[in-house]
Amino acid sequence: MSLLTFKQGIHPDYNKNLTSDKPFKKAARPEMLTILMQQHIGAPCKPLVKKGDHVDLGQKIADSDSFVSAPIHASASGSVKEIKKVLTADGRQCDAVVIEPDDEDWLAEGIVPYGALEDLSPESIRKIVRDAGIVGMGGAMFPTHVKLTIPEGKKAEYLVLNGAECEPYLTVDHRMMLERPDAVVYGMKALMKAIGARKGIIAIDDNKPDAVKVMEESVLSEEGIEVKVMETKYPQGGEKMLIKAVLDREVPMGGLPIDIGVVVNNISTAVAVADAITKGMPLVERTVTVTGRGVREPLNLICPIGISVRDLIAEAGGLTDDAVKVIMGGPMTGFAQPSLDSYVVKGTSGILVLTEEELDLNPPRPCIRCARCVDVCPQFLLPLNLARYAEHGMLEEMERYRILNCIECGSCSYICPANRPLMQYIKLGKAEVMANRRNQ
Repeated sequence: MSLLTFKQGIHPDYNKNLTSDKPFKKAARPEMLTILMQQHIGAPCKPLVKKGDHVDLGQKIADSDSFVSAPIHASASGSVKEIKKVLTADGRQCDAVVIEPDDEDWLAEGIVPYGALEDLSPESIRKIVRDAGIVGMGGAMFPTHVKLTIPEGKKAEYLVLNGAECEPYLTVDHRMMLERPDAVVYGMKALMKAIGARKGIIAIDDNKPDAVKVMEESVLSEEGIEVKVMETKYPQGGEKMLIKAVLDREVPMGGLPIDIGVVVNNISTAVAVADAITKGMPLVERTVTVTGRGVREPLNLICPIGISVRDLIAEAGGLTDDAVKVIMGGPMTGFAQPSLDSYVVKGTSGILVLTEEELDLNPPRPCIRCARCVDVCPQFLLPLNLARYAEHGMLEEMERYRILNCIECGSCSYICPANRPLMQYIKLGKAEVMANRRNQ
């Protein structure tokens, strides 16, 4: 019987064997933490502390009045050394609170368990999630409490938990299902209750048979929750692809999953929700895969939000002599970093270090119109045309060919035999189109 999947897509080298069998390891306490104020889609937070203040672990240090936002908490107790401008992973500037950790790890006041899940109302779960600053931890960083707030006239029938982890090299969700399956299921039940969904699906690619086995055993006694196994393909973890694979439903063009009765959350997000309810702990740490042949000892780390890439690479034994590129995230959707002075945010699932041998350094060549990018695009777009329109600033054409429907998976750039930077052009084009809409 054929496995569940979607149409189109690609089959890159996954390279997950570097870390898939490495249990989580706790990172050493860093000398300094730099906690960015923009760690989510939506309005950035404003600092609630100033230079010289002492903060406790889990203390709220930044927030926003905007609904589409999420508060930020201290990931260690210590003193605030400064508030400064830093670059985000994608090259934008934002404020950051710099904390020098102490050795005490004093917990902030009020960090206590919230009680039994059956005693919590959907409204109280959403408030706990919001107060804990939880966002999508698969990379998108959409505030989770917003996703759990179902618009009037809509109904959530299914909650799908995304265990595909289709991005090459990354293995944190895989390890989370192996090491904390009870927390995955608990968080899923909390999310289902928050949105009123009666059915839950844990969707896992078939390149993780051990995780499939563990999760199937974990949901045996759970009513309304099942595990579905999908074909290993990229970008299987995209919301629209995932829903098509496990439910055979299609999100309407320009629509959202809730329009067809579905909410999708990430495995690590569910665990963060479980920790917020059972421990009262806000989102102050996350798991990160530090990998690639450019580090000496690839591994999976539990680390505080705000730790530097430099510190994480040191945990992995340092750079090899032939390391040439550091990427925040995975090879398909991550961002190359100009230095090691970048910092982990809530959506950082991986640090990838590549050697020169692994990179394709050939310059772009003229498009030969082979249409391979069209054949693999999971959104059925025309990437070669969109990239050309974006390169020349042709706004009307970009709109007509639905550039905003692109999910920026990078499949087109990966498959292009001419080595053209299709996704980079399309990203620029999307930014221009959205800016033009705001101006109008």
